[in-house]
Amino acid sequence: MAAPLRIQSDWAQVLRKDEGEAWLSCHPPGKPSLYGSLTCQGIGLDGIPEVTASEGFIVNEINKKSIHISCPKENASSKFLAPYTTFSRIHTKSITCLDISSGGGLGVSSSSDGSMKIWQASNGELRRVLEGHVFDVNCCRFFPSGLVVLSGGMDAQLKIWSAEDASCVATFKGHRGGILDTAIVDRGRNVVSGSRDGTARLWDCGRSACLGVLADCGSSINGVAVGAADNSINLGSPEQIPSEREVGTEAKMLLVAREDKKLQCLGLQSRQPVFLFIGSDAFNCCTFLSGFLLLAGTQDGNIYQLDVRSPRTPVQVIHRSGAPVLSLLNFRDGFIASQGDGSCFIVQQDLDYAVELTGADCDPVYKVATWEKQIYTCCRDGLLRRYQLSDL
Repeated sequence: MAAPLRIQSDWAQVLRKDEGEAWLSCHPPGKPSLYGSLTCQGIGLDGIPEVTASEGFIVNEINKKSIHISCPKENASSKFLAPYTTFSRIHTKSITCLDISSGGGLGVSSSSDGSMKIWQASNGELRRVLEGHVFDVNCCRFFPSGLVVLSGGMDAQLKIWSAEDASCVATFKGHRGGILDTAIVDRGRNVVSGSRDGTARLWDCGRSACLGVLADCGSSINGVAVGAADNSINLGSPEQIPSEREVGTEAKMLLVAREDKKLQCLGLQSRQPVFLFIGSDAFNCCTFLSGFLLLAGTQDGNIYQLDVRSPRTPVQVIHRSGAPVLSLLNFRDGFIASQGDGSCFIVQQDLDYAVELTGADCDPVYKVATWEKQIYTCCRDGLLRRYQLSDL
């Protein structure tokens, strides 16, 4: 990764004013940072500002919502994208999690104000309030149908909700600590949860029953991910015949991001170990990119890309700042990452520059969700932001 470029979080508003100025910086690893500024020289007839950069920086292109900047000395280049729209009325406090339904019509989000809400993805209009967890809701996601929501809370409970009438249709009990992440297996007959109690569990949604403890590691499980395994990967065989209530677990891997600096991979059906990788700090989040490639992010800002077939040495380690990596999401032929310093960026194979999603000013961006060409983020500042990739 080239040296990261940073920009003033509200650059799009500031540069719409005549002589408006926004700061810029470039942070080459192991070298002094370079600082500069952008100045608006007036607004063109098309409503797009004419912007010049101070010495050492170049404005390659500018649109209403995006600006492409280079720092030739460090061979660095980034495209900054401002939010298309911001939803400020859904929650009053920090927003810890969000998801968008498979059809793109609805969003669900949870907040440190204790609430979980379903809203219209197009305009942020509130549709339903999901009430029933005691204490904070840590994670929420739609089932593939888009009509049902799965949530996990500090009350050690998993709940399933109808998005249509906000009723809680099932509650799963069994964890002894707060639930920090969930994953849905296939179409959702089974789900996986990871908890502060150090266990990952598999659940039967139809009977609200625990089908087994998949991992018991004695350390808080911060993130879980389920992915289909490439044929070349040996997932091992289960010691006991799986319950007939297990649906879609065969040929799947479970990834577990642990507080004790370990990233664990096992066969979902076999419960047998595939690998154990030790990182630089606590693992916060993880995701599969393919049947053998995966990503995991740590508390000290490392994004590890690993190949399950030879996991000892990372394919690459991306480090842009020391801020915690809070979410990772597979996206097109790359990924989207968000960090505790407010940065949120897209890395794609065929692009020689990163796309930076701007707007959060040093407040952690906890989660990212996508639907087609739209990207949604949630942040400690209590705002949900929607970015339009067509604005690039």
